[in-house]
Amino acid sequence: MDTASRADRAEELRNALVDTIIADHEAKGLTMPAEVERAMRTVPREVFTPGVPLEKAYENTAVITNRHGDEATSSVSAPYLIAEMLGQASDALGGLEGRDVLEIGSGGYNASLLAEIVGPAGSVTTIDIDPEVTDRATACLKKAGYNDVTVVCADAEHPVEPSRRFDLVIVTAGAWDIPPAWREQLAGNGVLVVPLRTFGMTRSWALRRSEDHLVSHSHRQCGFVSVQGEGAHQMRYVDIADGVHLRLDEGQQTAPDVLADILTQPRQEAWAGVSLPPRTVLADLDLWLATRLTCEAGEFVILTAQEAAVESGIVAPSWRFGAPATLDEGTFSYRSALRWTDRKFDLGAYAHGPEAAAAAGRMVEHMRAWLDAGSPSPALQILPARTPTGDLPDGTVLDKRHSRIVLTFPTASSR
Repeated sequence: MDTASRADRAEELRNALVDTIIADHEAKGLTMPAEVERAMRTVPREVFTPGVPLEKAYENTAVITNRHGDEATSSVSAPYLIAEMLGQASDALGGLEGRDVLEIGSGGYNASLLAEIVGPAGSVTTIDIDPEVTDRATACLKKAGYNDVTVVCADAEHPVEPSRRFDLVIVTAGAWDIPPAWREQLAGNGVLVVPLRTFGMTRSWALRRSEDHLVSHSHRQCGFVSVQGEGAHQMRYVDIADGVHLRLDEGQQTAPDVLADILTQPRQEAWAGVSLPPRTVLADLDLWLATRLTCEAGEFVILTAQEAAVESGIVAPSWRFGAPATLDEGTFSYRSALRWTDRKFDLGAYAHGPEAAAAAGRMVEHMRAWLDAGSPSPALQILPARTPTGDLPDGTVLDKRHSRIVLTFPTASSR
């Protein structure tokens, strides 16, 4: 394929990809801002995925660009997710033109989109801890013609320029905590968009600065390569059967020997007794369960399972990559796969152990409560770790190294 034909084909694929993302947005009840759409139709994504076939560069998935062993350490994020996060930022700030932006986690592609959006009156600084990543980003940005993006190789746990403030800090790596530098580098009314793990589940949160704390504006379900450097946080896993694991991400102290034979015990189940249509969105249910079950006895954990374990029937989780679960004195319960009848589905829980029936029933009661409350969406506030408990807003508190995170579920009657 000659250069002109390749350029024409790239433009065709690029526009088709954006059309797909817009349709996906509409199905979710979202609208892509015009400035984001224009940038995504302009920036040549293939330049930022060297060595990847043109068609693959324009698939709506992430492209892994760096690995350490079997672990992905850098990627060009999935286009739909980039679009959603840029949309969150644009919505929270009322537009991005002329804004000063700091991107944490540099692949080059997102920085070029930001450069298109903020225009000559704004600025984009992108930072990454890995010199291979920043070298590649620099080369790709230059090739694509974005010479005004500042690329920095450093650990973003610390301020890039201590005296500088940004209207937007956007993080393109999965974070377990919010270091003070991210908040302190925001302008007084600035916005942080960050994929943040709470209770082992990641959401992209758009957070507005309010003095020494951050208040959520919107959130989206997502997944990202984890933050490296001083901000890295190692997840702990406990195997409870062949191909079945518990993800312990908030300091849980579950001992493996307690769970060695838990799934061999008889399974009890409970169902909500509802008939929900296929398009019912359940994205916020698992965080609701996390906040409710954390307040009860036992420990909240995340169940993950390999495909073979699900196919064999050892477990039947709501999602094999992460289903909410609890452990309470030798009883294990988790949100189960949906039960379908006549194109409608019911919500349920499975449990094993001496109090299995009661544990499954309690989990289902929380599911019914979420539905009865109108399927509310979570709100989040992030305060410094030193904040006294008496000064915290009402909600479920999750303590991290730098932060005290408070999750709430405002309902129609409380707004």
